[in-house]
Amino acid sequence: MAERIDWRQLELREKIGQLFMCGFAGTEPDEGILELIRKYGIGGVIYFRRNLKDAAQVAALSERLQAAAKTPLFLSIDQEGGMVVRLEEGVTVMPGAMAQGAADDERLTFEAAKQAAAELRAIGINMNFAPCLDVNNNPRNPVIGVRSYGEDPAQVARLGSEAAAGYQSGGVAAVAKHFPGHGDTASDSHYELPVVPHDRERLDQVELVPFRKAIERGVDSIMTAHVVFPAFEEDGVPATLSRRILTGLLREQLGFEGVIVTDCLEMNAISETIGVARGAVQAIQAGADLVLVSHRIDRQIAALEAVLEAVHAGEIPESRIDDAVERIWKLKESRGLFGDIAQVADRAAAGEVARRLSEKAVTVVKGRSELPLPKNGTVTVIWTEARKGTEVIEVIAQRWTLGAALEAEGYAVREVRIGIEPTHREAESCFLAAEGSGTVVFVSYDAGFSPAQSRLIHALAERPDRKFALVAGRTPYDLLTAPDVPVYLCAYENKPLMMSAVAGVLSGRLSATARLPVTIGRYHRGS
Repeated sequence: MAERIDWRQLELREKIGQLFMCGFAGTEPDEGILELIRKYGIGGVIYFRRNLKDAAQVAALSERLQAAAKTPLFLSIDQEGGMVVRLEEGVTVMPGAMAQGAADDERLTFEAAKQAAAELRAIGINMNFAPCLDVNNNPRNPVIGVRSYGEDPAQVARLGSEAAAGYQSGGVAAVAKHFPGHGDTASDSHYELPVVPHDRERLDQVELVPFRKAIERGVDSIMTAHVVFPAFEEDGVPATLSRRILTGLLREQLGFEGVIVTDCLEMNAISETIGVARGAVQAIQAGADLVLVSHRIDRQIAALEAVLEAVHAGEIPESRIDDAVERIWKLKESRGLFGDIAQVADRAAAGEVARRLSEKAVTVVKGRSELPLPKNGTVTVIWTEARKGTEVIEVIAQRWTLGAALEAEGYAVREVRIGIEPTHREAESCFLAAEGSGTVVFVSYDAGFSPAQSRLIHALAERPDRKFALVAGRTPYDLLTAPDVPVYLCAYENKPLMMSAVAGVLSGRLSATARLPVTIGRYHRGS
């Protein structure tokens, strides 16, 4: 158990350290992260998939990191559910936000977050960078998509605030993101600096609605977006670095009193423009309390030293540092980081919630009369999988695919695996496998961003002598690339539980009751 001390006893370097959350490579603490903890007194550590093997290993890692710290650390993770999770072994992977938007069950959303939080807290993780409160009203958004509950601000507000309350009820600090809203962008701030050009009235009626609700419900923390909002910041400064947005809008107008945390400053929107070190100074000046630098030790130390130098130079008042540390301290105390809280996780109960949500989420958009699929003959399943990972596209070798799930339903299955951008050889394998099959089921993955995948869907669907069904394994907008397919289902994710639910619908064992949380061409939200 960490020593309970008054934050005012910390030296200036240690107080500044509390304002930083850093990451490291490997499954054991390296010298870099230990130096940041011991010399600089950083306030937290972020886990990525590179750090994690299974629940037991994470519990031991968390214990080692906390033992190295003078004061308790935030140990954080992006465990949003669905397609963005960092840990799968030994914990329950809950359906993602858009799947929950399709299910639209507030009680299950709260319970899913509470159960997930209990499992995280049991292995030492005390902060989750979720829920995602972005309103996804742009089909071409490459970074949010299914991480959002949908396109309706009121629904995102309802479900997102329930999720935040659920995480906190389970003992984990919830972090609502990405303020003021990353849903209506057509570019990814991991790579460039997006702009949301709407006026204040539109932003107030759409983007800000879920954050306002979460603040009313007492969300612990809010993460900033590396996005420019000209309506609030006329100088082209991204929200993360904007005093007008973080202090003027979030603190003063919306009345948020919790911890403001930045998205990672090593994303290109910051690192390739103003730079990480200078970005840390400006974010703190703007009103951020916790600065996230996730990867490189040289950038982490440079940012810490830049803030220290800025305080010595009078560029950042020490009172601004004290203000941030006090908020961080209050949150650590409120989530029991100074105590010895034993969190009991119920894996069976969590698994049941995840199963029920998955089964409620499968959405039949087209071709209900064509279901169930006949069991005579062979079903060819085309399984599209990510093979190049990013922080929002996880590369996971998946054994339980839709093919495996259909076999469990009693179908004779032939499955072909292809990449997101299938090669000519992969396409030929699909055509060969489909020959002689009475039914082809294509599980797509962001087909709207893949011309080759779209062409393959068209080619396989145009044969009149067999049934064809398209199952969207990630974004629901894949129908826009192939609007004439006879059967179209949205799964919102390709996780094992969701594939079992899809197989249940295709076989007739389950009845699909979900409604679209977004508009797809002529199929409107609520269809």
